[in-house]
Amino acid sequence: MSKIIYWVHTSVDGFIDGPNGEFDWPVMGPELSAYSERLDKRVDTLLFGRTVWQMMVGFWPIAESISDDPHVAAFAPFWRATPKIVFSRTYQGDEWTSRVISANLAEEVAALKARPGGGDMLLTGGAALAASLTELRLIDEYHIAVHPVVLGGGRQLFAKPDHRHKLLLVDSKALDGQVLVSHYRLG
Repeated sequence: MSKIIYWVHTSVDGFIDGPNGEFDWPVMGPELSAYSERLDKRVDTLLFGRTVWQMMVGFWPIAESISDDPHVAAFAPFWRATPKIVFSRTYQGDEWTSRVISANLAEEVAALKARPGGGDMLLTGGAALAASLTELRLIDEYHIAVHPVVLGGGRQLFAKPDHRHKLLLVDSKALDGQVLVSHYRLG
């Protein structure tokens, strides 16, 4: 059975973007990039909510022409080659979208996880989709990178959960001398 891995960057005060949607604050040093690349090697499908998708599709198809960052150079080809599923009730998809799931979240995701021979799936960023999948207990692993910045507002790491969810700490480490990455699984 495939796992869903949630990989997200957050501020110390628990926001995944700034008050105006800014995402210019995560610093991807070599150790954090290597951690991210190890997660990428485990997956064969990328999952996105619509908001994160629109940010991703505006950058990753042409990323190397915008940035010479080593992490960008490593991730961009992987992003382009990997099937991508977008979850949205209104978005119809585009040339980079492999599939859009717009209804029956629990059933559709359970079917994705049960697909024969399927690898793990990586949910990158986002708050609403992660919250919905958490409520349904469909996320298997949480990898949360806490960056040393206080944003003072934005979208919360977990958008108002309906219930308390116990997570078990698998591992935690400081990377690049400044980012704390914690790996949890459902308790």
